[in-house]
Amino acid sequence: MAKKWLTILAAAFALCSTAFSTAALADGEPLKLALNWKAEPQFGGFYAAQHFGLFTKQQLTVEITEGGSGTPTVQMLAAGKVDYAIVSADEVVIAHDRGANNIVALFATYQTNPQGIMTHAERGFKNLDNVMKADGTLLWQSGLAYAQFFKKKYAPIKVTTAPYLGGIGSFQSDTKISQQCFVTSEPLKAEKAGLSVKTFLIADSGYNPYTTVLATTREHLQKNPDEVKRVVAAVREGWNEYLKNPEATNIKMAAQNKSMDLATFLASAKAQQNLIATPDIKKLGQMSATRWQTLSDQLLDIKMIKTAVKPDELFVDF
Repeated sequence: MAKKWLTILAAAFALCSTAFSTAALADGEPLKLALNWKAEPQFGGFYAAQHFGLFTKQQLTVEITEGGSGTPTVQMLAAGKVDYAIVSADEVVIAHDRGANNIVALFATYQTNPQGIMTHAERGFKNLDNVMKADGTLLWQSGLAYAQFFKKKYAPIKVTTAPYLGGIGSFQSDTKISQQCFVTSEPLKAEKAGLSVKTFLIADSGYNPYTTVLATTREHLQKNPDEVKRVVAAVREGWNEYLKNPEATNIKMAAQNKSMDLATFLASAKAQQNLIATPDIKKLGQMSATRWQTLSDQLLDIKMIKTAVKPDELFVDF
């Protein structure tokens, strides 16, 4: 797939910056970045890079494509259907174990994983162990890696588990129901609905994979190392901009995702800040071999992978 260098003047770009997709120039196609969910604050830095012309600054044209529930971004990337994709770190490790060992992580947005378990505050739970050992029902996707981790760490589990079908409807109707969530999303919806909730991060259990990870293929990296470096630079600058001032980008995302109002966009953006800009990192998006090794060991222990994966095969830290 031919890659294109944006050579038009900044003034010309300003005329088309109201749209997130950058039109292809006559000499080729834009780079394709596939998201695994809709335009929401978890992708704010990527959209900010487009809105503020930061991809253009790096002489790049990038087309961002929304995803949805179950969007197979890892498979799309491995198959060469897109140039870049948003994935989770555990997906990268599992993909390597299953033969798609050309997936390479480049930038990890969330240093602390935003997945969590949302409970009713009146239950009085103090930690995840309380949740797993209590009566009631936990709605979750049992096939998720962290669910398998929980089943071993908190065994024997007393809570009844059932499939999570989305939303907070069941949670609203029964105080004995807890559910999986993203701490930047469902708890905000629950509080807006007048519920008092207590949310526990999955990371509190010791299982803390990077997520909203920008990835490409090893082949693409080897053929286009300078391009990849510039994509990461634009994304990092985009996230710095979004964390400082999310409002302008939120307006653009809200025009694309009408299911979320601007107040919720802002609340979600604020809720995720400490999960992205953690005190232990020197630059946004950075990754470490230690974190990847821990994740690989955990996935091997819960039998989500068959053989250990070497950290240096999984990521490049720019």
